[in-house]
Amino acid sequence: MIDAFVKAFAQLPDKRIRGVVIVSLLGALAIYLALAGALWWALTDTVLVSLPWVEALLDVLGGVAVFVLSLLFFPAVVTMIIGFFLEQVADAVEARHYPGLPPNREQPVWEIIGSTAKFAAVAIGLNILALPLYLLLLFIPGSSLVLFYALNGYLLSREYFEAVALRRADAATVKSLRRQHTGRLWLVGAAITFLATVPFVNMLAPVVGTAAMTHVATGLMRRHKLLDKPVPTAEPAQ
Repeated sequence: MIDAFVKAFAQLPDKRIRGVVIVSLLGALAIYLALAGALWWALTDTVLVSLPWVEALLDVLGGVAVFVLSLLFFPAVVTMIIGFFLEQVADAVEARHYPGLPPNREQPVWEIIGSTAKFAAVAIGLNILALPLYLLLLFIPGSSLVLFYALNGYLLSREYFEAVALRRADAATVKSLRRQHTGRLWLVGAAITFLATVPFVNMLAPVVGTAAMTHVATGLMRRHKLLDKPVPTAEPAQ
């Protein structure tokens, strides 16, 4: 897994994905600012009490909440960006490191939009549902972070793996492979989640995550001798 991320970072200057890196940076920045702005407006642009000092304190707490919630939702929202450029990143990785692979299945735009929108909705919804538990676990040092990485690591591992693997296998095969390697894929997803919560680095997380998962998925599919089979026309795994 570490080798996959080392290779992913090393390939960032590759001219074939340089444009994707720029779009990812700008898109991630725009999403973060929009998300933070919306949360700031929702949490601070109201007068809850008549005492100025209490209102000022609430505004400060609201600012902290905006920062925390922005980081909380950022991994899920920013993943929507890479959905439209996944093919380009994965192709670049395969061209450099796995030049002998047969042609892959090209995903139609409607499939990409549907898949990324569904993932974002599910991920944001689950994190909202988990908010009370996040707050409760604040009394146990580090436990909120454990829950955050456990939940989002699973979600991101599933989304990135399926997005990459469905280019070269049918939905049933991808689902079976994912279940056989849940632990390893979760570690990759947790690493992507971590990158997505580190300021500045998080803007590269979608590209790095896609490249790293391409290495991991290719390795698993080679181990199971799946890359010699004809590439099917497949629907997203359930």
